Amino acid sequence: MNSAAASLSDVLSSSGFGAPPMVRFPRIDPRADQDEEWCELYTGGEWLRLRLHDYADIYRQRGLYEHLFADLLECTSPQRVIGLLADVMRDHDDRPTDCSAIDLGAGNGMVGEQMRAVGVRRLVGVDIIPDAADAASRDRPGLYDDYVVADLCAPSDQDRRRLEQFEPNLLVTVSALGFGDIPPQAFWNALSAISTPGWVAFNIKSSFLSGDDSTGFCRLIRALFDREVLQLQASRRYAHRRNVQGERLHYVAMVARKMADLPEDLFADL
Repeated sequence: MNSAAASLSDVLSSSGFGAPPMVRFPRIDPRADQDEEWCELYTGGEWLRLRLHDYADIYRQRGLYEHLFADLLECTSPQRVIGLLADVMRDHDDRPTDCSAIDLGAGNGMVGEQMRAVGVRRLVGVDIIPDAADAASRDRPGLYDDYVVADLCAPSDQDRRRLEQFEPNLLVTVSALGFGDIPPQAFWNALSAISTPGWVAFNIKSSFLSGDDSTGFCRLIRALFDREVLQLQASRRYAHRRNVQGERLHYVAMVARKMADLPEDLFADL
């Protein structure tokens, strides 16, 4: 980590901002990918650079994630994905109050908060970043029935048991698929924990479903639909947020039913 980043980490760990810090967004190469975006925060008398995907640093300061993504970059994905899920379940005469959910890539609880708002009964958060669990506990105490800090690419037996005890029948992951945040293997393992039949709701960048995808999610999602493991119930393309240049980034929200257990050979063939 460079000295500026280390200084920023120290500042965010110890600061007690009464209001969100001043933020400025740079002009960057328009060809730069989404996970290369960065901003600068004015704190301690200087401008310090922060990469937008350096979530651990962002979670250390209360309200900074919401300020950057919801307020300044106009991210609406938590509301969009959970709203679509609630609409589809209503059409099926299913109730969120009957759901026991895994919030994969839970962060500081913004998506979990939306799930509770529509009535989800039991909720377990999962994230690989310990700072995410700390932020959820700090910002939204009591939101989760449990919060598992784990790498779901290789979960321990204890991690699996902690998830299985909730008998989950709903998997939700928002703004976390692609860019290496949640690899396909982690999504696969989380989906394996969901009962059959069960519900799945997620979003993904439009280009990752069009073949312009190096993450493997395009092949995985198509294979799950082709093998009728997942049955698509609804999808919607929408503006996920703006990039640092002010342009809209489009994602696709999907709601599906898990109709079969995951074939052991499917992932190996991708």
